[in-house]
Amino acid sequence: MDDVELRPLNARSLVLSVLLGLPTPRLDKSSPGRLAELFAIAPGTMRTAISRMLAAGELAVVGDGYELRAERLLARKHAQDIGRRPVADAWDGSWWVVTVAAPSRGLGARREFRTAMANARMGELRPETWLRPANLAAPAGIDGTVVIGGRLSGTEPADLVTRLWDLRSMGAQCTALLNELGTCLTMLERRGARALARTTMTSAAVVRFLRVEPMLPRRLVPPDWPVDALRDLYADFDRVYGRVLGEALGDQPLP
Repeated sequence: MDDVELRPLNARSLVLSVLLGLPTPRLDKSSPGRLAELFAIAPGTMRTAISRMLAAGELAVVGDGYELRAERLLARKHAQDIGRRPVADAWDGSWWVVTVAAPSRGLGARREFRTAMANARMGELRPETWLRPANLAAPAGIDGTVVIGGRLSGTEPADLVTRLWDLRSMGAQCTALLNELGTCLTMLERRGARALARTTMTSAAVVRFLRVEPMLPRRLVPPDWPVDALRDLYADFDRVYGRVLGEALGDQPLP
């Protein structure tokens, strides 16, 4: 079974993890200082991180708080929010195909395209051709690309899915996350704010997974696909986590 990758959070990634998990990505101005204290980050380090995020346009001062503003981060939040919802299982067998039509593109445009395809949960067939079952909304059009919808021929859907995504590895990773999340939920209920360091890293790992999990129709995933169970458990976890973190930040309203 795959191990869960728990990445240590520096000042910037901690603030982003909290903001990306909020329905409205906004914190009052005192919250970064409280986060620094909770996660043993030097106050000066947190102040520097906030200043740099403001200068980079990642945050903006709105009233008495900081609000997430960078378009790429808001797109990331939108993608991860979709990943937390139940999968739309109705599927008529059609696919979305996105291909590059522009004769040439710069490095920035290529990176923007790949990020957009990942956020839309498209699978990469080759560098300039991405596709997925059309059980999700059509991906947004990008300059220099063509979006096509319809049925495919010449290959079985299940075979194509295995070329686009490593479902076996994803299933093993999801099972490991389920076990880790269950442990963290128990820790939060028993230890409260003292469990926030580990549980925040775990929450970030689950959100990263749900952001890239392809949300395929049920008939195209293995019968024991564990992602629905992870979504359900994460919803329970997030309610407890939001309460504990909100209390630790001084009754900051969190989900």
